[in-house]
Amino acid sequence: MANQQGDLGAALEPVVRDAVGAAGFELEQLDVQRAGRRSLVKVVVDTEDGIGLDEVAGVSRTLSGVLDEHDHVLGGPYTLEVTSPGIDRPLTKPRHWRRARLRLVKVRAGDETFTGRVGDASENDVQLLVGGELRQVPFDAVDHAVVEVEFKQPPPEELDRLGGGSQEGER
Repeated sequence: MANQQGDLGAALEPVVRDAVGAAGFELEQLDVQRAGRRSLVKVVVDTEDGIGLDEVAGVSRTLSGVLDEHDHVLGGPYTLEVTSPGIDRPLTKPRHWRRARLRLVKVRAGDETFTGRVGDASENDVQLLVGGELRQVPFDAVDHAVVEVEFKQPPPEELDRLGGGSQEGER
């Protein structure tokens, strides 16, 4: 059964990726599960600047039409679930790090785990403010990283250190 699910996902991935791309978004994840005679198609979409509820609804309508055209692949009824990534999504791509600019992140790199505030991110590494010190961390050294939820405003001196003190709300 798992192989059939993988085959369904592999068969639908190009079609879903093209439809999501044509709508101006990026496909983050596609998961297809069979539940009896019905399939559950879970699609996670995003953009560099994030995605709103109205945009998710629009992508859902678009994908529903596309999947209806490819009903032969699904082989019957399906449930479509379109969503955006949650805050607990691991930071795995440079654009994830750029969106997390000035946010607090927890990073595991090798044997070391630390918390730092995100500065500028290139295609290869990210600047982090860790314990008052700026560090350049290559993405290939990061095993796992997630945004930490903060319940109060970050200290202004940390934002100033990362060049974001006067750019409140910018991501």
